[in-house]
Amino acid sequence: MTQEKTRFLAYICPKCRQSVIVEKDVFALAAAPARIQCPCGQSELTVEFMPQRVTMSVPCVACGRDHLVSCPTHAFLREKALAFSCAASGLDCCYVGEEGPVYAATARLERAVDKLEHPDQAGGGPDQEEKPFLDPLIMEEVLSEIKDIAARGGISCTCGSRRWTFQVNYSSVDLQCRDCGAEMRIPAATADDLDDICCKTKLLLRGKESQ
Repeated sequence: MTQEKTRFLAYICPKCRQSVIVEKDVFALAAAPARIQCPCGQSELTVEFMPQRVTMSVPCVACGRDHLVSCPTHAFLREKALAFSCAASGLDCCYVGEEGPVYAATARLERAVDKLEHPDQAGGGPDQEEKPFLDPLIMEEVLSEIKDIAARGGISCTCGSRRWTFQVNYSSVDLQCRDCGAEMRIPAATADDLDDICCKTKLLLRGKESQ
């Protein structure tokens, strides 16, 4: 697998709601900590290479706070798209990867944020305070699809286990392997998220490879 010479990084500014997407040379990123500032000047994403990991401080459009996230260096450099999310809301807050996947993911996040800011456009009525999910109708359909995949025996982990549990969040569903703890987050906020899960016949959690 070839290693990318550049990486695209994206987040949505929690102050002005503008999407910030930049292309960075990986050698420059590895040489010194980088600061990626929104044009409005009110938020910035920082990136720092450590010996085996990359750490980032990410402004979160969902909760308004900065999240400290990290990933293995090889994943940062090679994955087509990495998503980092807000634990409180379940919404993504940052993407790293190739140009196409990062732009596509950011567009989907923009639509989810639009629902967050205009709750009357989401399913279940205009009273946001009484809604347990960002879009109850989308969440119901996504959970139904997960249930159907599970009924067909389509949920497994690379560790070899087929034992799993799940947690339902405000705008996503977390699957977890009961044996190795591997996790998978399934977005459940927009019609795009529903279309994505509807196209899947299997869900594979990325845990330790079975020996």
